[in-house]
Amino acid sequence: MTARLLSINVGTPVQAGWADDLGWTSIDKHQMDGPVKVHALGIEGDEVADKKHHGGIYQAVYAFAREDIDVWTERLGQEIRDGQFGENLTTTGLDVNEALIGEQWRIGTTIFQVADVRIPCNVFKNWMGQTGYDDTAWVKRFTIEGRPGPYLSVVQPGEITVGDAIEVVRKPDHDITVTTMFRAFTTERELLSRLLGAQDDLPPKARAAAQKYAARQAD
Repeated sequence: MTARLLSINVGTPVQAGWADDLGWTSIDKHQMDGPVKVHALGIEGDEVADKKHHGGIYQAVYAFAREDIDVWTERLGQEIRDGQFGENLTTTGLDVNEALIGEQWRIGTTIFQVADVRIPCNVFKNWMGQTGYDDTAWVKRFTIEGRPGPYLSVVQPGEITVGDAIEVVRKPDHDITVTTMFRAFTTERELLSRLLGAQDDLPPKARAAAQKYAARQAD
């Protein structure tokens, strides 16, 4: 099956008492068909609420696979719409968690690069509860699943439209996947030094954390 873009989802900050200390969140996304412009810092019409912990060039766009949403649909026993997990791009036909850090995708006239991983937080947990899903130990359950979806940077700004094919146009020469990086920062810290195999493709904070861990292990 050809990989393609199933949904484009954007949101702007709204006040929410359940949105942790910040009190604002953009996790509630609405769908757009396109064409939608994509800039260096994200999709037009989308805005990050918590700019201290999210956003920037290495977390410009968040992608999640419909196939992984379907897994959670089965686990939770309820239908889950595209965009429910706060993703900007809902994909199909591509295992986004087995994508390599630094891998590049062409969608429409835009080129994205797999850059970082989403670490689940209490806002995500509370959002699931607020929208009628079982959020019991949600952060732990989502983490154990180990399929977080990648954050993407924008290598070439352009336009995207629902239904666009997703073409992998660059495969780095290493084996560090989205899942590997996620596990390194959550459940298997011993994997941190292994991330240095992809250090040229790591965002600065991840590279620094991996280097620090490797240095401690060498002492």
